[in-house]
Amino acid sequence: MYGFLIGVGVLLILSIIWMVYRIQTLVSVVKGSDKKIASGSNKINAILFIVFLVAGGALMFWYSIKEFDNYQLPIASEHGVITDSLFWWSMAITGIVFLITHVLLFIFPYKYQYSEKRKASFYPDNNKLEIIWTIVPAIVLAGLVISGWVAWSDITAPAPENAHTVEIMGYQFAWEVRYPGKDQVLGDYDYRLITATNSHGIDFTDKNSIDDFSSPVVVIPKGEPVLFKIRARDVLHSVFAPHMRLKMDAVPGMPTRFWFVPTKTTAEMREETGNPDFEYEIACTEICGKGHFSMKKIIQVVEPAEYQKWFAEQKSFIQNNPALAADLPAETKELAEIQLSEK
Repeated sequence: MYGFLIGVGVLLILSIIWMVYRIQTLVSVVKGSDKKIASGSNKINAILFIVFLVAGGALMFWYSIKEFDNYQLPIASEHGVITDSLFWWSMAITGIVFLITHVLLFIFPYKYQYSEKRKASFYPDNNKLEIIWTIVPAIVLAGLVISGWVAWSDITAPAPENAHTVEIMGYQFAWEVRYPGKDQVLGDYDYRLITATNSHGIDFTDKNSIDDFSSPVVVIPKGEPVLFKIRARDVLHSVFAPHMRLKMDAVPGMPTRFWFVPTKTTAEMREETGNPDFEYEIACTEICGKGHFSMKKIIQVVEPAEYQKWFAEQKSFIQNNPALAADLPAETKELAEIQLSEK
């Protein structure tokens, strides 16, 4: 430990000595007393710009190619194809501009390094150039924004009538899932009704709530539209399913939605990735507290027939918690008793 501290101390002392030397050199250059130092220093810096350009560019391309499969996940939804297309178009356009401007940024210090024989030229304005670099980026960016807006409007628009509805509720620090029962209509909820046995705050005085049920995982059918109704119980969360290219904030007091069509079952994705343990998942991408990292929910994509079989086997909240039916109004209590009789 002492050896490490001594080493750090020596490095700091050497760094201070070097900085003092550099400051003295710069002072001499400013005073004009040592033009050779200025010329030599500028040449070294100019060469280092080129070295950094080549080395940094090579490293960037190498790493991007090497890790491509790790950040370009397989697509498992219909709209994911559109999302990825928009992403790569944006990357191509901005990437080309980035490369051109940054290559020039590093070449110019070398090309126009300090020289006593060179004098700066005065270039006050060029209206044509100003018009070009204002109008062209405006048109390109407008195209990107409009195409993104069209895709976003589609996935946040009302879902098809035959969509399977799933409510995703976030809270510190987990997700809970609610499905409508056979009536295919989710019942109302009220945060004031939240209890240990009614964590969703479901309003069982609404007859549509009587057959609603929960599930430890999100089960959805392949090839059919699925509507996620999203809400938060406490603070801001964010529903993120990367393979579905699905991301939507869960905002307290402001329900959001996102509909999509899954295209690959979990079994098919396991085969495609060569990973027998693969699972689709929902993660939270909005830092919501110390347990943020643990907010995870598994998504199982199955064939439609398997989904229908699974759906028919589920028991409602009332069936799993008969006490919830105790104080209901007569009309809904009768429906609850019918549910309990089917248990």
